Amino acid sequence: MDLYKLTIEQAAAKLKAKEITSVELTKSILDRIEKVDGQVKAFLFIDREGALAQAKEADKRLATEKDGPILLGVPVAVKDNICTKGVPTTCASKILNGFVPPYDATVIKALKGEGAVIVGKTNLDEFAMGSSTENSEKQVTGNPWDLKRVPGGSSGGSAASVAADEAIGAIGSDTGGSIRQPAAFCGVVGLKPTYGLVSRYGLVAFASSLDQIGPLTKNVTDAAIMLQAITGHDTSDSTSLEYQPPNYLDSLKKGIKGLKFGIPKELFGEGCQDEIRDSIQNMIKLIESLGGEVAETSLSTFEYALPAYYIIAPAEASSNLSRFDGVRYGHRAKDAEGMIDSYKKTRAEGFGSEVKRRIMLGTYALTAGYYDAYYGQAQKVRTLIIKDFTDAFEKFDLLISPTTPTTAFEIGAKTDDPLQMYLSDVCTIPSNLAGIPAISIPVGLAGGLPVGLQIMGKHFDESTILSAARALEKEVDFKITPELAG
Repeated sequence: MDLYKLTIEQAAAKLKAKEITSVELTKSILDRIEKVDGQVKAFLFIDREGALAQAKEADKRLATEKDGPILLGVPVAVKDNICTKGVPTTCASKILNGFVPPYDATVIKALKGEGAVIVGKTNLDEFAMGSSTENSEKQVTGNPWDLKRVPGGSSGGSAASVAADEAIGAIGSDTGGSIRQPAAFCGVVGLKPTYGLVSRYGLVAFASSLDQIGPLTKNVTDAAIMLQAITGHDTSDSTSLEYQPPNYLDSLKKGIKGLKFGIPKELFGEGCQDEIRDSIQNMIKLIESLGGEVAETSLSTFEYALPAYYIIAPAEASSNLSRFDGVRYGHRAKDAEGMIDSYKKTRAEGFGSEVKRRIMLGTYALTAGYYDAYYGQAQKVRTLIIKDFTDAFEKFDLLISPTTPTTAFEIGAKTDDPLQMYLSDVCTIPSNLAGIPAISIPVGLAGGLPVGLQIMGKHFDESTILSAARALEKEVDFKITPELAG
């Protein structure tokens, strides 16, 4: 049996039954990475020595702990914008070359506490700014379903690693769809939790009021397992909320009978592929056959979500990225004359074109004389979007839509057209602006490429999202894997 094909749930069961060891499982994953990652290019750093050491420690715990954590001994991958002590964290940017954090992010501490084995750091769009992972300064990741196509972004490396069986599960971050969009493109499950549910301490900030860490996994059950492991209040993060989560695994049993589903018509508009629209219509029929109620609704502010996002997110990025100056860590220009010249040359050399574009957009929006006209207005739109969601959830338990308007596009197809690239996140951005949870699950193929269904819920209602997603997953039975991963 190919151990790398196991899900988290399956791997945990075999580890606890002493059918396999964590070292055997980790070696299988590392061998798989060695075999296929030259094609996929999901990883920026592979910690073979560290992973095997962690696996040996996990096996010691497994030998003595009768009721150890589910993730004990399970190999996972981590997006390279999350700090890992002693392991490089580059955000796929030249400006952070050589940076090795002296501490672990809170989610990394949580994973290590559970006994998970961290095999490496995955590729992303530089500083998580992009929708295709083509903005990485390091390399371009391929989609395991078709290596000539993008895996989505910005957590493209994490999604691709799971789809290609190079990790049993993975961690990503989602600012405007960066977990869910690549999950849809790569045919895996991606969950963006409620803002504040998972600590952001140690996540290199892009847009602090939008960023959220979450899991990418092979199925919904595994997403629930990983979410349980990383959730919790953290005093190191001022936006972390005091909330006692339910048992997410238990919530999977609820099903969807009697739940009311709303379909925002604005997310089925122009630009949505006919095959994707057909797939979602099939899911609507399935929901009704399982006892759910479905009705169309209108959230009129959604048409303003994309422009509001691309003012708010760059504005926050322009502030957050000012800390990268070449003085304390990372890349520093060698031929600079004086401090100001050093700042200019370091940032000119260190930041890629998309990051520069967003910094300039954000700085402009925050400039005196333009603040009220742009940033102030965008925040007002955000408030209206939140109200639209609040009103919708008075009538519906959940909202559903396509995760993406198209399937994965070819590498290079949109790099010269930033607006078309930004439109890839048109369905996912509203939930980030409102801070609500949302999941993407694979529900079929269109032209041989995966299609994702997005399910959005109320704040802290991950349990209902997961139960609905699991009920649909069981019926769809999406077990098709990319040829590469076969």
